[in-house]
Amino acid sequence: MRDRAPAPYVDRLARNGWCIMPDALPAQRINRLDDDLAEAFERAPYCRGPFYGETTKPLGRLPLRFVHSEALICHERILEIVHHFLAPWCDHVQLNTTQAIAIDPGAPAQAPHRDQDMCHGPKGEMEYLLNVIWPLTPFNPDNGATRLWPGSHGSAAIEGDAPHEEQAVSPVLAPGSALLFPGSTLHGAGANRSGSVRRAAVIGYSLGWLKPYENPWLAYPPQVARHFSSELAKLAGYVQHRPNLGHFEGQCPSTLLTGGPELMTGPRDALLLEQAEMVEAYCRAQQVPG
Repeated sequence: MRDRAPAPYVDRLARNGWCIMPDALPAQRINRLDDDLAEAFERAPYCRGPFYGETTKPLGRLPLRFVHSEALICHERILEIVHHFLAPWCDHVQLNTTQAIAIDPGAPAQAPHRDQDMCHGPKGEMEYLLNVIWPLTPFNPDNGATRLWPGSHGSAAIEGDAPHEEQAVSPVLAPGSALLFPGSTLHGAGANRSGSVRRAAVIGYSLGWLKPYENPWLAYPPQVARHFSSELAKLAGYVQHRPNLGHFEGQCPSTLLTGGPELMTGPRDALLLEQAEMVEAYCRAQQVPG
């Protein structure tokens, strides 16, 4: 049996900037999701612009559209890896995006990029994101498999060297496996030189205090999210991040999934440890009950 404990995967992510979890889910489950998506992909419009690709079709809000997507989003071992990798910089992680992507035959290669560049903060000192690509069809270098530049992550992301195509790798992946890489890793979809469509689901996670790529409260309003599992609801933003970030009327927004605003109590502190210690020290100094 393969070792699926998080530590080896976290180590590979830190060392190489990407890793593969083989046989993360049964291929039959992935095939069911691919079947679920077929009609929606048929109706979906193509992207506009050279970055997204005018031969590419995206489908967002996967938890709302496809019940089988929760097995990918809330995969226990992958969430352990996500938490281990991003935990140094946050209390909770959240969904950054959930989408499926279809790339038609003849599609050119996507421009190499780093997803962290959407975050206007210091680079090379911390990680903001972790992406997981689940192939819905087999990935290979001929049909547009994701290209990655090993060692391009972390502090290397601030060096600004132009990428060399010959340094990229295009992992061969089967449905059921998962490709993980942080937001600092240089990557891009490859050219689809085959005669078939390349499809994948992309589940992105981010630091819980960061504004996500996909607006979760519009994508999954309370009347939708109250039907989610507790794990999925937290990932979709229904959890408060210290210090009181993302609250609703001073309460954790998960209240909206149960009692609702009519059961609200007064706002309650949810402070970082150093803030709580500062407040406690001030109260002691002022002889004010803490």
